[in-house]
Amino acid sequence: MASMTSSPPNIYNNNSIHRHHKVAPIRTTINWSRRPFISSSNSNNSDDQQQEVTRSLRTTSADICSRRGGLNLCSLEVILRSSELAVLGAIFHFSGNKPDYLGVQKKPPALALCPATDKCISTSENISDVVHYAPPWNYNPKEGRGSTKPVSKEVAREELLEVIKTTKPDNYTPRVVEKKDDYIRVEYESPILGFVDDVEFWFPPGKKPLVQYRSASRIGLGFDANRKRVKALRLALEKKGWLSENDF
Repeated sequence: MASMTSSPPNIYNNNSIHRHHKVAPIRTTINWSRRPFISSSNSNNSDDQQQEVTRSLRTTSADICSRRGGLNLCSLEVILRSSELAVLGAIFHFSGNKPDYLGVQKKPPALALCPATDKCISTSENISDVVHYAPPWNYNPKEGRGSTKPVSKEVAREELLEVIKTTKPDNYTPRVVEKKDDYIRVEYESPILGFVDDVEFWFPPGKKPLVQYRSASRIGLGFDANRKRVKALRLALEKKGWLSENDF
């Protein structure tokens, strides 16, 4: 009599899975030549290792997505909750290198533009650039407290610092690393692999009560985190009387 015992199906058989679910390859192209002020001096062995691990993570992401039948559950922060990648993150800690062009640019005075990726937004960009542009904030809007009880730049700066320290979109941990009378720089670190985003705030000189800002991911895995972060900060500041210069 033939045995009634059968082996369990091999769920990792690529042929059986990809017959029904095709996963498009993940490609990332970065054209750093768009921004001439970005230095190429950081092309060292550490950067090469980080980029190689990043490519490996993206391959793992595509593989897991295919095994899940193409479900839309493949956010990197979800995938990285596996114990293996958490250990990998503890070993490597993908903080990246601090860009050497951060800070207020001199000609003209402004925060830096964004590189040619979608992992950065800046008030310095042209308003027609829908990928990178973000409008500045007004801490004394005329249609709000600016006409009744305006605050000084010093008070507005303290309000901004308070919101930075208490608002943690996507559970990124904010760390104020530079603080001047008219400039604040914050490093936001992701909770698992230690990815770091650089966020800058600048109170430009003049009578207009504006705050310029720039938020960018160092390694380029932002998943729209920069825009979400800025929106969360703006909503918190609106409760104190701030407004965006236009809809955002």
